Amino acid sequence: MTAETTALTGNPNTKALSEVGVSIWLDDLSRERLNSGSLAKLIESHHVVGVTTNPTIFESAVQSGEAYEEQLAKLAAEGADPEQAVFEITTSDVREACDVFAGVYAATDGVDGRVSIEVDPRLAHNADATIAEAKRLAEAVGRENVLIKIPATLEGIEAIAAVLAEGISVNVTLVFSLERYRAVINAFMLGLEKAHADGLDISKIHSVASFFVSRVDSEVDKRLDLAAEEGKPGTEKLKSKAAIANARLAHQIAAESFSSERWLLLAERGGHPQRLLFASTGTKDPSLSDTLYVTELAAAGVVNTMPEKTLNALADHGEVDGDTITDTYVESNRVLDGVSAAGISYRGVVGTLEKEGVEKFEKSWEGLLSTIEEGLKRNA
Repeated sequence: MTAETTALTGNPNTKALSEVGVSIWLDDLSRERLNSGSLAKLIESHHVVGVTTNPTIFESAVQSGEAYEEQLAKLAAEGADPEQAVFEITTSDVREACDVFAGVYAATDGVDGRVSIEVDPRLAHNADATIAEAKRLAEAVGRENVLIKIPATLEGIEAIAAVLAEGISVNVTLVFSLERYRAVINAFMLGLEKAHADGLDISKIHSVASFFVSRVDSEVDKRLDLAAEEGKPGTEKLKSKAAIANARLAHQIAAESFSSERWLLLAERGGHPQRLLFASTGTKDPSLSDTLYVTELAAAGVVNTMPEKTLNALADHGEVDGDTITDTYVESNRVLDGVSAAGISYRGVVGTLEKEGVEKFEKSWEGLLSTIEEGLKRNA
C-alpha cells in the first residue's frame, strides 16, 4: 500500500499529489503542534503521512512557546544536564508523533506513518559515535515507525550501512550530489545484505534518502550571477533550473538501482526499496513559484517533506499535473551540462552545500543546548 490509499478526503490539491503516488510528509514538529492536535488534523485535511525533524526545527520549537516548561521543570528536579534534557525532550516529541501516525503506519504496511529524529550533528564525521547514538535513539523512542536520521558524509556512509544491518530503519539526510546518492544506495543495500546474513527479517527495515533541493539552486544561481558578470553567455536561461534537474537525475539513479539484479535478490528476501525523499522543498527565491519544488518533482513512490508554509501553498493553489519527473532525464542532463559549461564546478557546489549543511545543524544544536540550559536554570 502507498500514500494514495490514505488519500480519500481532504484538500483536493494535496489529494491529487497523493494520488500521483507522492507521500506528503511535514517538515516540522513541536510539542505545541502535538498538544493542539494540529498534527493529527493534517493527516485528514492535507494527506500528511509522515514527519521529519532536524536540530533547527527543535531549536525553534523549544524557543517559541511554553509547552516544554513542565518537562523542563521535571528534568531540572532530576538534575539533568542540557545534553540529557535535549535527548529526553526530542525523543519524547518523536515518540508521541509516532503514536499519532500509528494508524497510517499500519494502513501502509510500514511504508509511511514515519517520524524522523536526527543523530547529534556534531557526530557527522565520527562513524562509531554515530552508530552508537543511532542505536540509543531507536531504543529510547521505542517505536517501529521511527526513522533515525544520519547525514550522508563520507563517515556517515559507513554508519548508515552498519545501523541498517542492526535492523534499524534510517533516513539518510543531507544528500546533495548524484555521486554521493549512489554511495547511499550502495550502503543501504550493504546494510540489508548484512542484516539478512545475520538472520534478521529485512522486510521490517525501511529507509529513505533525503535529497536536498532548494539549496542547490541558491548556490548555483549565486555562481551563475558571477559568471554573467564575467560575460559568460547563456547563464540567464539556467537560473533556477539546476536543483530540479539534479533531483530528477537522482530519481533516474533510483529507478535503475532498484531494478538491478542485486536489488531484485534483496526484494525476493522481503526487502523494501529505499525511497527517494525530496527535502528542502520550500522556495528561497521569492521570484519563483512557492510550490515549484513540489509540483515539478512528482512521481510514484517518492516522498516530499514540506515546511508548513509550502504545504499550505500547495493546498491553496498548487497545480498537480501527474508525473513530472520520469520523462525529463535527457533535459535534466542538458541543464547540468550547461551549468558546467558556464564554468561552475558541480563537485564544488555540492561540497560546499554538504559542509554548510552540517555546520548549520551543528549551530542549531548548540542553540538548542543553550536554550535548554536556560530552561533548566529557570525551572531549578
